Amino acid sequence: MDKLKILVVDDEQRMRKLVKDFLVREDYEVLEAENGEQAVDIFFSDKNIALILLDVMMPKLDGWEVCKEIRQYSEVPIIMLTAKSAERDELLGFKLGVDEYISKPFSPKVLVARVQAILRRSNAGDSETIDIGGIVLDKSAHEVTIDGKRIELSFKEFELLAYFIDNRGIALSREKILNNVWNYDYYGDARTIDTHVKKLRSKMENKGNYIKTIWGMGYKFEVD
Repeated sequence: MDKLKILVVDDEQRMRKLVKDFLVREDYEVLEAENGEQAVDIFFSDKNIALILLDVMMPKLDGWEVCKEIRQYSEVPIIMLTAKSAERDELLGFKLGVDEYISKPFSPKVLVARVQAILRRSNAGDSETIDIGGIVLDKSAHEVTIDGKRIELSFKEFELLAYFIDNRGIALSREKILNNVWNYDYYGDARTIDTHVKKLRSKMENKGNYIKTIWGMGYKFEVD
């Protein structure tokens, strides 16, 4: 079986080497880019990249610009690495389609665990297809169609919708959603969930009404 490819994008060679060493140890194949332009070139020349680790502050093209460019054509999972920890930067990342957000300095072991969690979910061999209320969710293909029309969801949006559908009719707190969808102890603000739900509802159009807000608690998926 071929090794999964991960693109590590950071202008600091020492940081790239640190991350690469830990990923290679877990049997991943690692490609490196030292700036945003190089990252975009590498990504579009290799169609088998399974995940991107992307630094924000870089020459030529910063991480935000790289993310925008790639998200026009691909929903590949993206983990953003940044020295910034301001909430507005986190929210910007999620609006651009970032799946995870890790502030420097970080533990390489924790980083690897998050990479593994994303890849494990995105490559799970679960062939289950769920058909409910005009929504068809194919976990194996990671695809969603609504009334026969395929909709484009980011990795995290798909996982969120799948979790809602799997737990339909159950009131879910923001904390429970974070713990299950993000699959690790998330130290960010629980409002991250609200940002993702807003985008998901928008993409689902009238079916977005199935995601009910429970004020002061969280959300519940319920077909009318």
